[in-house]
Amino acid sequence: AESHVQPVYQPYLTTCQGHRLCSTYRTIYRVAYRQTYRQLPQSMASCCPGWSRADSHALSCNRAVCWMPCQNGGSCTFPGRCACPPGWTGRACQTDVDECAGQSHGCHQLCINTAGSYHCACQDGFSLAADHRACQPLLPVPEPETFNQAGPHSEMKEEMKDLKSRVEALEQKLQLVLAPFHDLMPSAPEDVGADPISRLAHSLQQLDRIDSLSEQISFLEERLETCKC
Repeated sequence: AESHVQPVYQPYLTTCQGHRLCSTYRTIYRVAYRQTYRQLPQSMASCCPGWSRADSHALSCNRAVCWMPCQNGGSCTFPGRCACPPGWTGRACQTDVDECAGQSHGCHQLCINTAGSYHCACQDGFSLAADHRACQPLLPVPEPETFNQAGPHSEMKEEMKDLKSRVEALEQKLQLVLAPFHDLMPSAPEDVGADPISRLAHSLQQLDRIDSLSEQISFLEERLETCKC
């Protein structure tokens, strides 16, 4: 609201020539108020070199300006200088830090530098421990002869010897069983089927051989189930 001078035309009576009354107007002024709109300029501070505003509506200059863009995950926190993550250095975080150059890496034997980091390694005959820093000696690998002497292979040889002895015992038992039949015939004919007793002896021999083979097969199946070669 602003004040302004407003003219007011006010009528009044006065004496004219000839002693007559005349009506006329006169102008008077009074103070009046009216609504008005205007644009007021707002002061805007200029930023110092190396600083800028976060956005166009911000008043403070709180954003640093780095002429070289920050690399490798760095952020601009001071004009022309970047805050670098671990493993990088330089104004723009462009230089790798060699952690193996000093003694703070903690590796017991070998230190291998990488881009932005490092890792430990061990010499021949050692392996890296669970903490990825210490080295422990490798255990000697047993020679193959150790398994052959006291392993499943030697046990299998013993089982085969036992089976052979059992087969020989079965053959001796078969000869004892068939001895009475051979005594009945002083001289056995060349043709097995020519004599009933010879055919009977031959049949018994085949049956006994089949039983012996069945027993060997069953014995081998039992052993193979427990074999852990």
